[in-house]
Amino acid sequence: MYPTEYKYTQEHEWIRVDGKTASIGLTDFAQKQLGDVVFVEVMQKVGELFEAGEAFGTVESVKAVSELFMPVTGKFVEFNTRLEEEPEALNTDPHDTWIIKIEMSDAKELDELFTATQYEKYLANEA
Repeated sequence: MYPTEYKYTQEHEWIRVDGKTASIGLTDFAQKQLGDVVFVEVMQKVGELFEAGEAFGTVESVKAVSELFMPVTGKFVEFNTRLEEEPEALNTDPHDTWIIKIEMSDAKELDELFTATQYEKYLANEA
C-alpha cells in the first residue's frame, strides 16, 4: 500500500529522495484522518533551512488544521504551487502529490525514519 522507495515519519509525512533533493508529502493515512483538504500553507521562504522535526507548514481540512513536520534537516527549495489551486490533490493522490522539495543536509538522517513495512506496523499499533 505504501511506496517502498519512500521513508515515513511518526507524524505521517513521507519523503522521497532523488540524489540530494527530497520531496515531502502526506501519507494516505494522514489525508484520511484529515478529511477533505482545503488549504496548504508553508511558513518558510525558499532558501531557508529547516531542522528535522521542525514544523514547516500546515494543512487545513474541513475537520482540522494540522502541522507539517520536516522528516530531515534541509534547505527549502520548492513549493508545489499546484496545491494553491488544487489542495484536494493531497486527498486524491497523496503519495504522488508532494508539498515541498528540499536539499538535504545529511542523508544519514533518513536512517531514523520508517521503511514502508515499519510504517505499516506502526499504523497497526496506532489503531
